[in-house]
Amino acid sequence: MKEALKQAQKAYDKLEVPVGAVIVKDGKIIAKAYNQKEYKNDTTNHAEILAIKKASKKLGSWRLIDCDMYVTLEPCSMCAGALIQSRIRKVYIGALDAKTGACGSVLNLLQDYEFNHKVDVETGILEDECEAILKNFFKKLREIKKLNN
Repeated sequence: MKEALKQAQKAYDKLEVPVGAVIVKDGKIIAKAYNQKEYKNDTTNHAEILAIKKASKKLGSWRLIDCDMYVTLEPCSMCAGALIQSRIRKVYIGALDAKTGACGSVLNLLQDYEFNHKVDVETGILEDECEAILKNFFKKLREIKKLNN
């Protein structure tokens, strides 16, 4: 999760919502990414999606069997769907998202439905640090907005 937080900091530094994701296979990081929605003007450029794409390219397969993801913020429904489709084994989540979380907060796509694959979930990994970077980011955005008005 510490590496995912480093990725989140990269997003923060570029005024992207600071979410970072890392995919691990056999104890080694095979992909890492951070949010790039604003930079790329692409709503699908969430850290989880970008990390899945990188891992798939590295492994030469869309099936990420025996891979785990560490992500600083609970995935949304789009990203939860991608976790299911990619066959990720387990997702480790830092902060929960009470507004759009789809891995247990608002709904749990990973386990509560009869999809062909279920993803194990563990929450609260470095939760305080993951929450802090998000809170600081949105505080900074409010300050920037106030200065521009």
